[in-house]
Amino acid sequence: MRKTIAVWVIMLAMVFLFTSCAKKKPVVAPTPEPVSVEVEDVDKKVEKPALTEEEIFQQKTVEELNKAAHLKRINFDFDRFFVREDMKPILQANADWLRRFPTVEIVIEGHCDERGTVEYNMALGEKRAQSARNYLVSLGIPANRVKTVSYGKNRPLVPGVDEASYFQNRRAEFVITKK
Repeated sequence: MRKTIAVWVIMLAMVFLFTSCAKKKPVVAPTPEPVSVEVEDVDKKVEKPALTEEEIFQQKTVEELNKAAHLKRINFDFDRFFVREDMKPILQANADWLRRFPTVEIVIEGHCDERGTVEYNMALGEKRAQSARNYLVSLGIPANRVKTVSYGKNRPLVPGVDEASYFQNRRAEFVITKK
């Protein structure tokens, strides 16, 4: 009986020991209610900043720049190669554009209407191209950026044998060759 009591006392001591060493349960704070937040429409397109004129210029090829016609043509009187007064503002605008883009090089093409010999019109076309070049140089465009060529009457802009057609064909074209 003593053994039984001793076993009971040891067991009781062990139960007491294990139950008294049990860890206390931590107190859990209640979880807060979710807060609703309004979110902006994610489908809105993000606007890209506008490109500068220089960035647009850099992205375009020489062909695209020529197609955009930043440099305008000028026209000449019959059998003349001097720059007309009404064409000087066009050359001024061309010079302004060339100053904004100092790496651009151009060729000025001199053209004539169909009247006259091939030789005469080649010489006249060259004088027209040189006249336009000299005017641009007088406005501060470096001469080494501007070349000339004459096509005489070989490349008419418009067909026709009337004064309006002739006037359009007597011209100097400005073609960008390098940017």
